[in-house]
Amino acid sequence: MATVSDTIVFPRTVLPVQWSLADVQRHVGGVPAERIRSYPPPGMAKERDVLELHDRDNRLCELVDGVLVEKTMDTYESLLAVALQFALQTYLEKNPIGVVLGEGGPLRILPDRVRIPDVSVILWERFPDRRLPREAVFTVAPDLAIEILSEGNTEDEMQMKLNEYRQAGVRLVWYIDPRRRTAVVYTLGGPSHTFDEDGVLTGADVLPGFSMSLRQLFDRYPR
Repeated sequence: MATVSDTIVFPRTVLPVQWSLADVQRHVGGVPAERIRSYPPPGMAKERDVLELHDRDNRLCELVDGVLVEKTMDTYESLLAVALQFALQTYLEKNPIGVVLGEGGPLRILPDRVRIPDVSVILWERFPDRRLPREAVFTVAPDLAIEILSEGNTEDEMQMKLNEYRQAGVRLVWYIDPRRRTAVVYTLGGPSHTFDEDGVLTGADVLPGFSMSLRQLFDRYPR
């Protein structure tokens, strides 16, 4: 007589099959359950699912070991991201050393990792012959990754992202907290620096000469 184990073939997953949903939630940084997509089942999602979900439902999801994790961003955070993107684009028009991506630019920074920074800058030196790839999701790590923190973000999630950015070779990371009007700047292999609203964000050796006052950024859209 056939047993259940004889007749059921489990689909391939990159996560342990014995995991509970709570295990999955912890694995992706303890994000709220409503941000974890149930289809495709956790552990079975592919990069194409990231693109199809955006095309079909206009939802942005990151891919973490086969799990689709929906991005969280409120309208105000989006305004700040656009302001930063505009300032960086203006800089790059005068200093054509790279390209800037907005909050809809997915990047395969590591195997089984598609991340979507709120703003990112990729220097031309990361692209052979200064040509952009044809693939829908670029396989490249940015030189600058910017995350605008939202209420739905968790500390574990943001630490996980930071570890991945460092592993992928991202040289400069900005975590901007609009509620506290602060920013934390991380450099590859260096210490972090926390700035209050009187601080100034600089491009360091990634974007020489770029600077932007945090107060100028926050006061542009007062709450």
